[in-house]
Amino acid sequence: MVDPTFWDDQEAAQTVINESNALKEVVGAYDELISMQEDLEMAHELLKEEEDEELKADLFAQMKEFRQKMEDFELHMLLSDELDANSAVLEIHSGAGGTESQDWASMLLRMYTRWAEQHGYKVETLDYQAGDEAGVKSVTLSIKGHNAYGYLKAEKGVHRLVRISPFDSSGRRHTSFSSIEVTPELEGNVDIEIKQDDLKIDTYRSSGAGGQHVNTTDSAVRITHIPTGAVVTCQTERSQIKNRERAMNLMKAKLYQLQREEERARLDEIRGEQKEIGWGSQIRSYVFHPYNMVKDHRTNEETGNVQAVMDGDLDAFIHAYLRSQIS
Repeated sequence: MVDPTFWDDQEAAQTVINESNALKEVVGAYDELISMQEDLEMAHELLKEEEDEELKADLFAQMKEFRQKMEDFELHMLLSDELDANSAVLEIHSGAGGTESQDWASMLLRMYTRWAEQHGYKVETLDYQAGDEAGVKSVTLSIKGHNAYGYLKAEKGVHRLVRISPFDSSGRRHTSFSSIEVTPELEGNVDIEIKQDDLKIDTYRSSGAGGQHVNTTDSAVRITHIPTGAVVTCQTERSQIKNRERAMNLMKAKLYQLQREEERARLDEIRGEQKEIGWGSQIRSYVFHPYNMVKDHRTNEETGNVQAVMDGDLDAFIHAYLRSQIS
């Protein structure tokens, strides 16, 4: 950072600063834990010498706080994969069911946007395909910040909603599905070769919620990698050239992730969660009727506070998933 040319590339400089701050945060948290442990040991020694109810109560309170900070630190250390620290690209796709599923996809969009904002992440809409009558067919978000991918990778899969439909005049209960796909944003150049013949590139007119999302020219870009079926879209930039460049970077990131998953012999397991947006494939269920519950089927983590979850309170589910990966 003391290099005179450090700020020549502001984006790269900001990445270095973010990494430096993240490392300082880890060291600071560790030092705080050591200090708290020493204070607890001292308080315990004093309590052994002389019984004091006030000191005992204070010790128990400090132990509870220490335990929570230890759990938080452990969680932070679980994000040790080489891509965990990266920003993330999160895609939401509505399942079969028309308006019902498209409305559910818009609810998930709000949920993840709230979660990201609560954690200080910057959210940018890369692509937005509005629903036919309500909601969204699909949306792609760039969620920028340290460890965004490490946390959000826990959300990949099919999400199921059970509720009384606001679109059904008979007030019947409906089940809707939407899928979430999460890819790390890769820093710098990615060492992966993509054959031009393997790509199908389409352009279309940008569409969205209105205002800045809408463009009057065919500047939006959709790239399909034919051998794998991977698809990326981008309409956030004003020009087709910039959208194409960004979409290619997204495609490289997606293919790089698939390559790493293949190397770990987990591709079938991970892609299996995405094969069908429907019954039997969901990772999590959100039940609004006849009772209130959100349950993750991978970890059995659940809560009855559905509204809090829909307002972005996802940490319990994310943390439970991360812990399950080492158990």
